[in-house]
Parts: sequence; C-alpha cells; structure tokens
Amino acid sequence: MTVPETVPEPSAVGVAPLADAASEGASLDRAAEWRDDPQTLPRLRADPRTRVLVVRERRVPLGDGLILVPADDAVLARTREWALLGRRPDGSGLLLALQEPEDDTDADGSWAPRWSDLREALPLVDAADGELVVAAIALAGWLRDAGFCPACGSPAELRQSGWSRHCGSCGREHFPRTDPAVIVAVQSADGERLLLGANAQWKGRFYSCFAGFVEAGEALETTVHRELFEEAGVRVRDVTYFSSQPWPFPRSLMVGFHATAVDDAEVHGDGEEIVDVRWLSRAEIGSALAGDGPVGLPGEASIAHRLIVDWYRR
Repeated sequence: MTVPETVPEPSAVGVAPLADAASEGASLDRAAEWRDDPQTLPRLRADPRTRVLVVRERRVPLGDGLILVPADDAVLARTREWALLGRRPDGSGLLLALQEPEDDTDADGSWAPRWSDLREALPLVDAADGELVVAAIALAGWLRDAGFCPACGSPAELRQSGWSRHCGSCGREHFPRTDPAVIVAVQSADGERLLLGANAQWKGRFYSCFAGFVEAGEALETTVHRELFEEAGVRVRDVTYFSSQPWPFPRSLMVGFHATAVDDAEVHGDGEEIVDVRWLSRAEIGSALAGDGPVGLPGEASIAHRLIVDWYRR
C-alpha cells in the first residue's frame, strides 16, 4: 500500500538535513491547558507579544527564516480560521492563521514572502521552527477540510482554540486525525547492502525505503512484515524501531524501522506500486547521498533520508 506523498522530492545537494526535533531538545509547548478557555484566542489576538504563523494551502512564509507576524498585522485581516499553536518560552502565545490560497505577492504588494511547503521549509529552518511548521500545516489541513460532521453532515462548531469541533445536530465531538504508517530500511542478511524501491508514481527518478499505512486492527510490526512482503516480496527479521516523524500529507505519522532480509534472493517489486527494487552497496549509498548516483534518494527533510543515513553510518 503506497503512502501518498510521504516521501518528498530529492532536495538540492549540500542542504543540511533537519535533525529530529527530540534529539535537538526542541519541543513545542502546545499550552494545552489554554485550549478550553473560550477567551484564549481573543486574549492572544489582543496581546502585542503574540506571534502568528500564516498557512495558505499547506505553505508557510519564509524570508531569512520562518516568518511570524504580530497578531495585529494587516495581512491577518483575511484569516479564515484561527487556532492556538502554543506558547513561546517568554510566555507569549503562538497562533495559527489559516487563509485562503493567494498569489505569492499580496494584492497591495506590501508583503511578499517566499511561500514554501513542508518539503521546502524543513531543511531551511531550525528544529524548533520545524516542529512549529509541521504542527501548523497539520492543524491547518484539518481546519480546512473538517468543517462538517462526518456522521450527519451538519456544520461543526470550532472549539478548544481550534483543536476540536462540536456538532450541534448530533452532539458528536471531532478531533484532528493522525494516520500511522510504517517506513522501513531493509538491509541484506550480511548487513552490507540496503534494499530500496522505486515507486511507480516517482517514474524511476529516485529510490527510497518501503512504506505503507497501518490497516485497521493491525500492529505496527505486523504492518512492517506485510508491507515488505507485498511490495518487495521479502521476508524480514530483527525489526527494530528507529524514530517517528509527523508528515501532514495530509495527516500521516511515519514510524520508522530497520529490518534485515531473511533471504536476499527472494526480493522483487510487485510490478504495480513498486516498479523496481535494488540492492545497493554501502559505497553506492554513499555516492547517492553525495548526489553522484547511481540513484536519486529522498529529500533530506524526510525520515526516509534519515533511515538511509543511519544505516550508511553504521
């Protein structure tokens, strides 16, 4: 099962990869205790210390870094939905302003940042801002797409400072969803080669780790074994957890694993989703990481890239 948009396009050689937020000590203070107070958003919007991240069609504004604007900035007048993102170290608030898609230059030309999606933004910001970008794009997607109750179709009222919706018709509560998916780096039985696959939607431009959504009632480890057998015909052993990465395309949580093939010779692509599989030596992976081929690799913002690098450095 292919995970839609879970692997970004190859990024430019020389751009430093974004480290895991947890490993860098970054952790967004989401100020969850503020959410239930109906005055939180009005209070923060009136506070001159508050800063706001604008999201337009899954894109955020960049200049020299991530652009956060004051809550009274004129560019916020067209905001469709507001939500609480969290609290800065000085105690001031962080808000999300969801806006409709616009041209890269606003109508009066007074504000013309570079609008960047997650793939473009993550390698260019630090870990703390990267975590903020992911949270904002994920929440903005839910705010944009979940205005109606999925049970009865009635309009759903926004509550908890943008983190839940209440259906006044049937009384149900709805919250932002996260869909778990596994992504796996498979090494050969002797540990000297890495198995990568080319997905049909990439048209052979690059190779990556194998990924797929967790099905209903399925454990993560079961998904690993099922997906590897379905997509690459390979049985695996020694499945070990690596790390996870939220990837809001539209709402995935990628859970990364390493594994070892039981039999290197039994691998083959399924011919539909995976059009080719290749065992790559450590030297070939090193060359590909340097941008010299023999294959293109996933972008440095992705957990797929980090899985490959982690294996290569062993």
